Amino acid sequence: MANLRQTPLTCSGHTRPVVHLDFSDVTDSGYYLISACKDGKPMLRQGDTGDWIGTFEGHKGAVWGVALNPDATKAASGAADFNAKVWDAIKGEEILSFQHNHIVKSVGFSTDSNQLCTASNEKVLRIYDLNQPEAEPQVFTGHTSFIKQVTFFDDNKSLVSCADDKTIRVWDCKSGEEIRKLTFPAIPSSMEISKDGNTIATTHGNIVTFWNSKDLTKIREFVIPCQVNSVSLHPDRTIFVCGGEDLKVYKFDYTTGAEIESFKGHFGPIHCVRFSPDGELYASGSEDGTLRLWQTTVGKNYGLWRCTEQPTIIQENSTTINNKQEISAS
Repeated sequence: MANLRQTPLTCSGHTRPVVHLDFSDVTDSGYYLISACKDGKPMLRQGDTGDWIGTFEGHKGAVWGVALNPDATKAASGAADFNAKVWDAIKGEEILSFQHNHIVKSVGFSTDSNQLCTASNEKVLRIYDLNQPEAEPQVFTGHTSFIKQVTFFDDNKSLVSCADDKTIRVWDCKSGEEIRKLTFPAIPSSMEISKDGNTIATTHGNIVTFWNSKDLTKIREFVIPCQVNSVSLHPDRTIFVCGGEDLKVYKFDYTTGAEIESFKGHFGPIHCVRFSPDGELYASGSEDGTLRLWQTTVGKNYGLWRCTEQPTIIQENSTTINNKQEISAS
């Protein structure tokens, strides 16, 4: 397999930078991928192939954050038009819209799909009850600058958020109180909760750090060759991927931090990376307006990837040897 070449699948359709993405869980019909773009039109795709399914139209500004609920029946988006919207992901129709007082940067569903959390440039977090959308949301205050991301974790008992005030904070959903805080030397550029909920991965500057989600103690930390904008930990916790300003997608060993491989396919800085729920691929979104899907194990038949023999002719004792393989995306 040493001669196998990574051939990413390129997902076009957006007209401006892709700034965030999210996968659903694996469902009876596979899994799905949603992308946020500054063109204001979040797109839904088949997760393993990148095939376009539909575009959610209704925002009047750049979309900064998106989310799919676990079974991919609902989508959410947050935008520069000060609105967070919930969509029927099957019909493509808008279900709910929640007005904010500033740009909505991040949205997230609870695991039971009954609640939606949002983060905005108002420096506050909100939780909306989707079964009682007319009710006032629960509000969490404490951040002192724009909030980049928020997500539920710990069986929906907690929220975790990161912001331009150089902090990551954990909140108790019942009391609304801040219960833990991490302070960084630079603004954290991204945050991800691992699939098992036990680890928080963060990026700031050229550093990737993994934290214990229960007490925010540092597990390990690695220096990356460039300013890094996003990181994602494989579901089995053996590797992680990240990307940033040098246009490369990197894969590292989670235990040692050793670089396994890197690929340059985008034509602009990488804003977001995420592993698929089965760990077979990872997606990257870029300033160049595209999403790219990359195989975790190059050479495996999966989705549109097929391992094909590409013969290199070598004359050796009058015997022709086919000695090279490539991976192709059909």
